[in-house]
Amino acid sequence: MAKRFLPLTCLLAALAALPAHAAMQAGVATLDITPQDPIWLGGFAARTRPSEGIRQRIFAKALSLRDEKGVTAVLITADLLGFTGELSSSVATRVDAKYHIPRRLLIFNASHTHSAPVIGSQLAPAYPLTDADRAVINRYAAWLDAQLVDLVGRSLASLQPAQLTFGQTLAGLAVNRRRVGNPEYPDVIDPDLPVLIVRDLTGKPRAILFGYACHNTTLDDQLISGDWAGFAQSAVESKYPGAVALFVQNCGADANPLPRHTEALAKMHGEVVAAAVAEVVNGKPRKVDGDIQAAFKETDLPLEPAPGRAEWTRRTTIDSEMNRRHARLMLQLLDRDGHLPASHIWQAQVLKIGTGFTLLALGGEVVADYALRFKRRYGFQSLWVAGYSNEVFAYIPSKRIWEEGGYEGGGAMIPYGLPNRFQSNVEDLVAGTVEELMSSVGNRPLN
Repeated sequence: MAKRFLPLTCLLAALAALPAHAAMQAGVATLDITPQDPIWLGGFAARTRPSEGIRQRIFAKALSLRDEKGVTAVLITADLLGFTGELSSSVATRVDAKYHIPRRLLIFNASHTHSAPVIGSQLAPAYPLTDADRAVINRYAAWLDAQLVDLVGRSLASLQPAQLTFGQTLAGLAVNRRRVGNPEYPDVIDPDLPVLIVRDLTGKPRAILFGYACHNTTLDDQLISGDWAGFAQSAVESKYPGAVALFVQNCGADANPLPRHTEALAKMHGEVVAAAVAEVVNGKPRKVDGDIQAAFKETDLPLEPAPGRAEWTRRTTIDSEMNRRHARLMLQLLDRDGHLPASHIWQAQVLKIGTGFTLLALGGEVVADYALRFKRRYGFQSLWVAGYSNEVFAYIPSKRIWEEGGYEGGGAMIPYGLPNRFQSNVEDLVAGTVEELMSSVGNRPLN
């Protein structure tokens, strides 16, 4: 009978022998963020009314990692269209004050599901909101703000010794959506599916962080859900009982899941991604250990000159109601500030563990060209490039897409409430920022 208890005895002895800061520690926590009341869902301007029920509960999740020196990083993921700058800044300020996690070590990433609540004034021109609608949205955002700080605290409280491994595979869900109406356009997607596995000292998965570059737009009705990424997380957790699955949206701004529009397809898309995740978890992912390094940088992305007041006044009478709302918003900004924004601050950050894992987190709706560019420059094996991080305020087009134009090239600035598209040097500014961040953590270009 004594032999049956030997493994547990050995494990307890090993835990007791660990220093205060083990080689790596990890903690994870989950928060149900499903709204209680009907609320406008973000992402589709064609919607005309608030939500009408719940297809699937939605969540925010936090993964905390601490190295042997005590440096602690936290990643918050959420089944949301996107974090606003106001929300991420508010949470980050209070997390720093309460838990001493500096801004560079806190990353926010949204799944970009189009079946989750509108947050703040994000995409305000897209929706015909009433004052009552805005009140519901503001109450939800205030509740979420407070709860996310507590979520971080709970993940830190659950820190315990961990083993980390990282691997990548491919998935075939994404389709370059710009080719749907323009078949002559390049078929550019990022099919990589990175996976970071956090195991306890017995080898059991505690948390599985995975990412993919594709819009969460399989569903487009009035029911709340995490869309295909929500189903993927549920499927991964079913495969590995006791583990928390966290989804990171990569640079999928110009990719859609096709075909789409039904719950059956959303579940199938989720299963496809979950099966790919399992290939990595059950395979031979590489060990990740070493010091945690991080860097954060804000860069001003200039906009093309905005029209004058007379043009905005004219646009309040044009056919599209969304365009009229956009024009009225511009006039309100002119009345308030005397001018329109000439630029927008864009945030990017990098999180590196040892030499085998680097997460590059980019703000906005980032197109696939960027992920492929940076992985070619710094290596496909250890680099994970995520979009939709910290703030989703606009599309971030590459120079190619800027020149092609269309929705991702500049047209989306109308629903996002900006006065004009970015200037033609947007890719150069983004690439220069990434170069600085990667250099700051010791990552050098391959050539």
